[in-house]
Amino acid sequence: MNIIVVGCGRVGAEVAYGLFSKGHKITVVDQDAAAFRNLPEDFRGLTLQGDVLTQDVLLRAGIERADALAAVTPSDSVNTVLGHIARVVFKVPHVVVRNFDPRKRSMHSAFGMQVISPVSMGAQRIEEILLGEPLHAVFRAGDGTVGIYQMTVPKAWHGKVLRELLPQEKYRVVALTRGDHSAMPKPGGPVESGDILHVGTTREDADALRERLEKLRKD
Repeated sequence: MNIIVVGCGRVGAEVAYGLFSKGHKITVVDQDAAAFRNLPEDFRGLTLQGDVLTQDVLLRAGIERADALAAVTPSDSVNTVLGHIARVVFKVPHVVVRNFDPRKRSMHSAFGMQVISPVSMGAQRIEEILLGEPLHAVFRAGDGTVGIYQMTVPKAWHGKVLRELLPQEKYRVVALTRGDHSAMPKPGGPVESGDILHVGTTREDADALRERLEKLRKD
């Protein structure tokens, strides 16, 4: 794929190098030439210095032929404008923008963009670890309303049927791991203490499940 990464800070450099390592054609754009020092020495993609919001720079970066663009500058306003231009003007198929300040996330959402917010996701995960919660998110989609959560089956649930423990109208169990074997479980199948479940659900229903697990842990 032809992929443009706009912004060569720590995140941009990591994304660019990871994609380059997978064999994709990468162009990295930044207004500060010194930012390219964040790239590993063996990076062999293209680098382009210039004002990332000017049409000339975007055309030189190959946006007309791009299959994907990541806007990961430290400016939420710049990322929003870049994402909008890429999607609407140049019809780039895959566009993702980085949210730098969680308070400005609504700005990205107003344009209907795919947004990644490392600050929000990181803060939520740190909070879960600090509190020792029995249920934690391993993936969150979009604004984080829906996610996939990991939990360990408590002793009180041993031998019970999955669909009775986690009703399908609220929870979708996408994987069950027992020992070193993982499978897509049947709703009518029993679980064992120590099984690891990956559950798709909303944040609200995840909170309700977390409270249930906390209560079991204290009993």
